[in-house]
Amino acid sequence: MAHSKEQLLARLQELQIDFARCDHPVVMTVEAQAKYVGNIKGALCKNLFLKDKKNRFYIVSALSETKVDLKVLSQRLGLGKGGLRMAPEEAFTEVLQVPLGSVTPFALVNESARHVSLVLDQGLKTQERCIFHPLSNDTSIALNARDLDKFLNSIGKTPAYVDLEANPPIGKDQPPDLAALVPSDAIVLPDVPEKASLLQGHEHSGHKLQNDIPTNNKSIIPAVVKAVKPSVDSQKKSTNVLGLANSFADPNKFVEEVLEKTSAIILSEIKVENAKQDGDQLGSALVADLRKRLSEELESMATMFKNVAYTEGFAAGTCKQPKRL
Repeated sequence: MAHSKEQLLARLQELQIDFARCDHPVVMTVEAQAKYVGNIKGALCKNLFLKDKKNRFYIVSALSETKVDLKVLSQRLGLGKGGLRMAPEEAFTEVLQVPLGSVTPFALVNESARHVSLVLDQGLKTQERCIFHPLSNDTSIALNARDLDKFLNSIGKTPAYVDLEANPPIGKDQPPDLAALVPSDAIVLPDVPEKASLLQGHEHSGHKLQNDIPTNNKSIIPAVVKAVKPSVDSQKKSTNVLGLANSFADPNKFVEEVLEKTSAIILSEIKVENAKQDGDQLGSALVADLRKRLSEELESMATMFKNVAYTEGFAAGTCKQPKRL
């Protein structure tokens, strides 16, 4: 079972770890968090939940002002320039078992996250205290790096602090300097059931349409196995998704992709034989077909768009770009 916030805090107390606590409204960004945590004093941190092409997962925890270049980090891990990307939404609940906006090193306390690699910014050691969410983004705690290390060692995780802004040369005679941090095992997530419609899909995934806060649905613990070769269907689907990746950071391009897909289906269905068969009901038939054929694909695109926006530090419902968690 996943640890709760209070269970984690109780564990820190058992380890005689000193921390300051601040309860506040749910926050999704560093800027929003900063409005409430002034009384506990400490350096704000951002936390990225990432995956590579072999379904190995990583948490990168850094000071909010540290610049993290995912292309450079990918190369330093030996994954190539495009090796890292934002973890899919289901991985937050299935692997870390925390909601969006709550990723921190503390998520590794959950058994389902035992194969997730942790990369820590060496800048954390320069701070008197650092601020993290304790498995829930309606609370923040401040503690020093030594106590964070004490917690990580207690769960069998050896802390690895690196200079995340470094860009060392990688080549034949200069192997990737962070290759040792790549997990040895891949994590297989359970298949997401097919959605009947866009609206039903949102309800089924447990997400409110007006914000980005997941409900407390029961999680399914993923099986942890060696990396396996994907099926032909999954390879095809992955290729299609990657082909659209450049659109997910630009709302205009994203909308164009949606319109193109929708237009293609409409044009393919407006035929003389269809008009004769459906008559006055042609419009309803088109809508039904659109829902059936676009539902799963559009939901997948929307999820990726949201994840990219989250990676870039967008808050749900706004269009300014605050600092990332």
